[in-house]
Amino acid sequence: MLLSVEQCRAARALLGWSTNALADAAKLGLATVRRFETGNPVQPSSVEAMQKALESAGITLIGAGKSSPQGGEGVRFSPPPQG
Repeated sequence: MLLSVEQCRAARALLGWSTNALADAAKLGLATVRRFETGNPVQPSSVEAMQKALESAGITLIGAGKSSPQGGEGVRFSPPPQG
């Protein structure tokens, strides 16, 4: 599973990390993190680096339709129904 923009923002919020903190932890440039979080394309290797940094800090990512058997605090986003 690859990190989504929404997961990235939520994970940073749970950790109390700024975009600078994530960039430092992932060993990426601040512009890369900001570009990703605004929905612009970045290299898959950069997304993987951000994901690994967040997971190393204790974040468990939950994919759409998946559960989190480990429990713990988390965030799940379900868009409201259209209409």
